[in-house]
Amino acid sequence: MSSNSGIRIPSRLPLLLTHEGVLLPGSTMRISVDTARNMQLVKTRLLKGTSLKSTIIGVIPNTRDPELDTEDLPSLHSIGTAGLAVQVVGSNWPKPHYTLLITGLCRFRVSQLLKEVPFPLAEVEQLDKLEQYTSPRNTSEAATPEGELGELSQRFYQAAVQLVGMLDMSVPVVAKLRRLLDSLPKETLPDVLASMIHTSNKEKLQVLDAVSLEERFKKTLPLLTRQIEGLKLLQKTRKSRPDDDKRVKIFCFLVFPGRPFSLDEDGDDDEDGDDNTVLERKVKGANMPEAALRVCLKELKRLKKMPQSMPEYALTRNYLDLMVELPWSKSTTDCLDIHSARVLLDNDHYAMEKLKRRVLEYLAVRQLKSTLKGPILCFVGPPGVGKTSVGRSIARTLGREFHRIALGGVCDQSDIRGHRRTYVGSMPGRIINGLKAVGVNNPVFLLDEVDKLGKSLQGDPAAALLEVLDPEQNHSFTDHYLNVAFDLSQVLFIATANTTATIPPALLDRMEVLQVQGYTQEEKVEIAHRHLIPHQLEQHGLTPHQLQIPQDTTLDIISKYTREAGVRSLERKIGAICRAVAVKVAEGHKVTKSEAAPPESEAQRVSSDMASPPEMPIVIDHIALKDILGPHIFEMEVSERLTLPGVAIGLAWTPLGGEIMFVEASRMEGEGQLTLTGQLGDVMKESAHLAISWLRSNAKTYQLTNLVGGLDPLEGTDIHLHFPAGAVTKDGPSAGVTMVTVLASLFSGRLVRSDVAMTGEITLRGLVLPVGGIKDKVLAAHRAGLKRVIIPKRNEKDLEEIPANVRLELDFVGASNLDEVLNAAFDGGFPGISNPVTLPQITSKL
Repeated sequence: MSSNSGIRIPSRLPLLLTHEGVLLPGSTMRISVDTARNMQLVKTRLLKGTSLKSTIIGVIPNTRDPELDTEDLPSLHSIGTAGLAVQVVGSNWPKPHYTLLITGLCRFRVSQLLKEVPFPLAEVEQLDKLEQYTSPRNTSEAATPEGELGELSQRFYQAAVQLVGMLDMSVPVVAKLRRLLDSLPKETLPDVLASMIHTSNKEKLQVLDAVSLEERFKKTLPLLTRQIEGLKLLQKTRKSRPDDDKRVKIFCFLVFPGRPFSLDEDGDDDEDGDDNTVLERKVKGANMPEAALRVCLKELKRLKKMPQSMPEYALTRNYLDLMVELPWSKSTTDCLDIHSARVLLDNDHYAMEKLKRRVLEYLAVRQLKSTLKGPILCFVGPPGVGKTSVGRSIARTLGREFHRIALGGVCDQSDIRGHRRTYVGSMPGRIINGLKAVGVNNPVFLLDEVDKLGKSLQGDPAAALLEVLDPEQNHSFTDHYLNVAFDLSQVLFIATANTTATIPPALLDRMEVLQVQGYTQEEKVEIAHRHLIPHQLEQHGLTPHQLQIPQDTTLDIISKYTREAGVRSLERKIGAICRAVAVKVAEGHKVTKSEAAPPESEAQRVSSDMASPPEMPIVIDHIALKDILGPHIFEMEVSERLTLPGVAIGLAWTPLGGEIMFVEASRMEGEGQLTLTGQLGDVMKESAHLAISWLRSNAKTYQLTNLVGGLDPLEGTDIHLHFPAGAVTKDGPSAGVTMVTVLASLFSGRLVRSDVAMTGEITLRGLVLPVGGIKDKVLAAHRAGLKRVIIPKRNEKDLEEIPANVRLELDFVGASNLDEVLNAAFDGGFPGISNPVTLPQITSKL
């Protein structure tokens, strides 16, 4: 079909190889440029060319498997389509990428490949006439084929008219297609319609290879008939459902002289249906508040008018998807059975009575008032006491979903409130993301480590939490990304912190603070045998029939290998024991214990064959404990350190729990200077000066002397006051009474009782003022084996929080002045206290 006259393509064409489809004459398709050869063709030929000839290229289907494609030029398909590059879209940043819009002109045959680099260039032979796409229909009537070809042409035209007649003529693009059938020559119809209907690339390649017109009609007519039968079946299906829309939707784009049509059947409005229609139905079915619904409908209206190629289309679609997924009205039903809740909380956690009581109070009020707002609790206590796990138990008790938000190190307020949608990569905050994850509007939110929030140039997240944690404001919480109010009043917020000192006062005022104190040794033993040991046995594949840890062994672990308020180190030590036993079980060795073990364990050692699960359990005694965990880490050294005057034991509070603190003092000849060491803060330095001043003013009363026997303890004497553990910063007023006792011991030459610890703030007049953290401090003294604790008299009310067994084992002395402190700290009292100076009684004359 080559012609010697008329419109002709260049005899040499650059070749574009594509995997994306088959370009037929008369159709238009988009082709992505993704190979080096095609990229060179675009840059050299299309972007730098200035003539119309430079925009004509040859498009060759690449029949090689894309996954097996290499840099070598594949064998070229013999037939291709000459195309006109109508549009080139793309950029060179961050890496070159282009998309071509190409309209097919005519077929050609590759005669000879002239070069392969930088892009293929071939000598081609034109096979189709270009005039058939530009000439009117009446000019070609004289050339109407006859015989079998004419019959095929007429049958194809009738089938095409029948196909268009089955479509909705009220659609403008269908009417335009009908006019095209009458205006285009019949020999062009196979190529045009084959590119419109649903066909595979293999079928289109067969149409492309059909050079003769008769063969082309024979290849395309069955494809057209198949499309007609499919539409008939679709119409029969729709007639059985009169409520449905009977029209066949057409998704097509038309740019003359031809772009591909796609006849798509609209099924059951599933994922294959119109996305915007499905999204609109979801928006209306999300049961949003009126304000949120208005915003969604407005955004949906904008989305329908927006081309999918616009970047804002994806942003708007993501926003609407999030609005649909949020649980505006979905909630879970609370389990309000108080008895079941008490049993569940007791099974999950030992002790923590204050926290359990608060949860049961909430359940009781919920039974009486169903519209109760969710409380905002803050659990404050040392690490490892179970603040996070008790939050999870509360969610399980209430039958609610649980979501944890880690706030440690967060320094951007957008993490809480989200980013505005004007920013690139904007996203909602952690609160809205958490609600989307749990799918209900009344979960339990655990705000972990709220005391470790940071602050930066991006804002203060603690200030952003003020709206979230305020019961009077969080019913209309507005995330920057949503920009509409969301009701958080049904969410149960639980915050956890190690200390309240770093929480801003405004944020702390919005939360109900519940102190979670450290555990006593007895409580740790119970927790270990109820929870930790069974958990570690399960984690290491052991059973109680293989390993047993007696309570006295557990007590040794607690007192000699761990010293903490929580139980994390205790669990790690138990895990180390389980691993050591697991090695013996795996190796099949016998466990041999020392001769110091109890007699009843000898039979166990003889009969415990580790090659198989032993019949008798392996019992860990004190010697086996030392073999596994090594030497004792903590020793009871209290009595050894109090063998000289000038040493006393104070009590300190830290975020990790209570600690005992040794205070040491010494004196030497000098000029009356006071030296303080141990990284002390300003408050402790002031307490030391207060102690010196009070002792100097009362030196005569207590018979305190300097090195040469003078009544001024500082005359010709330098004092050095040291707090061991010098690498740890210390501050606070609680060590005031301890400093007075140490200096009184130093100046008098008497020893302080070795079983006494003390805490309290002092004044210049010798009064003892109350301090905080009494429970933690008392537990620290109990762990250290002390017997007497001196506390301010006004702190005696805090002793009610201490377990009864601890109170029975300790002797508490409530002191209101330093006279009582010194009397309790020294054996037999302190000289001079029996004859205190009586101040004159002052009578008011007003």
